[in-house]
Amino acid sequence: MAHTASGRSLPGFGLSLGLTLTYLSVIVLLPLSALVLKAGGATWTQYWQAVSDPRVVASLRLSLLASLAGAILNLVFGVLVAWVLVRYRFPGQKVVDAIVDLPFALPTAVAGIALTKIYMPEGWIGRFLPFKVAYTPLGVIVALAFIGLPFVVRTVQPVLEELDAQEEEAAACLGASRLQTLRHVVLPPLVPALLSGFTLAFARGLGEYGSVVFISGNLPFHTEIPPLLIISKLEQYDYLGATAIATELLFISFALLFVINRLQPKPRKGASHG
Repeated sequence: MAHTASGRSLPGFGLSLGLTLTYLSVIVLLPLSALVLKAGGATWTQYWQAVSDPRVVASLRLSLLASLAGAILNLVFGVLVAWVLVRYRFPGQKVVDAIVDLPFALPTAVAGIALTKIYMPEGWIGRFLPFKVAYTPLGVIVALAFIGLPFVVRTVQPVLEELDAQEEEAAACLGASRLQTLRHVVLPPLVPALLSGFTLAFARGLGEYGSVVFISGNLPFHTEIPPLLIISKLEQYDYLGATAIATELLFISFALLFVINRLQPKPRKGASHG
């Protein structure tokens, strides 16, 4: 008998679990399994030759470094945006809050075209810069920072909302400086959310295609990204090369997901008993 009164389980648990597993299998597990099986049909030598190709290594290096740089930028400015949205009230706040989610709603190809038009040498912003952004690795970083910002803001924002401002006031009354209050009162509860938001932004950037393909210029060994190489190899009917690169990205994504799960704070014992 289901313990619905205590809230430990819901009615129809078996049916709900079955539908959940079926949906996840059809939408997620089967396609990923097919990808791994396709790559598994190659010998280790063939697989290693595909992923160790200098062009593939250069594209993967660019994605890793650009994703890391974009995630670091979002870690800094995402926390600042979340802090302003939570701690201050100002005209147009709801508009700013909605803009944060714009990269989620905007098609990535549209974002890529818009960023390219803005940052190209004759663009609205690019014409005033003393250096090139579009068609360089810096343009890739800009695109990845754009699509990764909501992950940090929406991960950190709920934690900031739960922080008790009275603890900060008490620390100030006890003589703590603003830096000491930030370090010992505000920062510790934020660390898991900061790490999770950073990892999510990094993982999102690693497999990004639409917003990067236009602004990068797609120059081999310079601004070419792995998803573009995958499409290129598929057009050349090199299915082994395409699946090898895809599985390499898949393994990195799984490692990042494992890190995210390990960073999630564990519920304290007895918390459910009020």
